[in-house]
Amino acid sequence: MKKLFYPACMNLLSLLSLSCLLSMTTAQAASQLPDVSQMLKATDQLRVGGGNMQVETEITTFQRDGSVEKERKYRVYSQAQRQSLVLMQSPAEKGQKVLMSGDDFWMLLPGSQRPMRITPMQKLLGDASVGDIATMNWAEDYQASLVAEEKCDDKACLHLRLDASRKSLAYQHIELWIGKKFYEPLKADLYVQSEKLAKQARFVMDKAQAPTAVVEMLLADQLSNHKETRIRYLQRQPKTVPEQWLNPMFLAKNPTLE
Repeated sequence: MKKLFYPACMNLLSLLSLSCLLSMTTAQAASQLPDVSQMLKATDQLRVGGGNMQVETEITTFQRDGSVEKERKYRVYSQAQRQSLVLMQSPAEKGQKVLMSGDDFWMLLPGSQRPMRITPMQKLLGDASVGDIATMNWAEDYQASLVAEEKCDDKACLHLRLDASRKSLAYQHIELWIGKKFYEPLKADLYVQSEKLAKQARFVMDKAQAPTAVVEMLLADQLSNHKETRIRYLQRQPKTVPEQWLNPMFLAKNPTLE
């Protein structure tokens, strides 16, 4: 009687079983990945709040030695359908306004009845641009994908890549890191159309555990002066402005709103 040899057959069965197990594990892991668009909506909620809002904002620029260079205050009305109105509050800029409606931006100056078109990269103070405080709704403006799960210092975080859905956006590409548990923004690399790294942002939350809002965004310039600019969100409250406030011609003819 011939002897039967099973090793090859057994090895084949083992390989097939292992392959099947790996496929099942991979599929299970993929099914457990969070929905990136929902994560980004949660991040936006912590950054800009929900619905129509009034946000009292303070921007401070710092010298390279850390001393304060300039400080200005702004009142930002963030409204539905990608509309925002920024009112300058400091004496040096009193009466100036910036209006955002979709992809269109206007600057309105006291004494002028002609709204001036500007870009979202127009500087307000230091490295804080109009787009940094008037827009940046990531969930609506960017296509997001999950790059990897990483460690941010000692914290578990998710690394996302955001690609702009329109060329008119200030930043065409963002590398974003958010907390794995609450999806709070931690840091971001902001790239302009030329794919140059323009700024690096760090975010400060109101609470380390169970955060409810971003209270500060720190911007570090990567193109020229390498100084730091701090944007502080001093107060948020629900506010719907009259529809005419979102019309550039109305604003030009009515310099006093409040």
